[in-house]
Amino acid sequence: MTEKDDLTQQFLDGRGAGELADTMRIEFTKLSADHSSARMPAEGNRQPVGIVHGGAYCVVGESLGSISANIHAEPLGKYAVGVDINATHTRSISEGHVNAECRAVHLGRSMTVHEIVCTDDEGRRLSTIRITNFLKDWK
Repeated sequence: MTEKDDLTQQFLDGRGAGELADTMRIEFTKLSADHSSARMPAEGNRQPVGIVHGGAYCVVGESLGSISANIHAEPLGKYAVGVDINATHTRSISEGHVNAECRAVHLGRSMTVHEIVCTDDEGRRLSTIRITNFLKDWK
């Protein structure tokens, strides 16, 4: 297990990452509005032919992008909901970990856009994901 910074631990202790992230054993290592990271094991997240399922990349990407968007939205009195996600898978793995780095492209008052790059343990790009979140007022 990787040591987490204070903001990451506070967010995970307070709000959590959700059941799907727990099921897929995603480990969040850094969380902030503009830069977040996580890792996910290949084991347990593979499709029948033995490689990591493309949807698993999307789950780790959406998890990071949505958490980052919600960290940005919270001080604005809002919460984030995903409205678009796309992914391009360029390499596959069957062992090791998917390492995901999320960076903000746009942090606005009503919308956020994040790009997530997934790499293998050797730093080779596996997938590139972009997620757009709409920021809604709490009612």
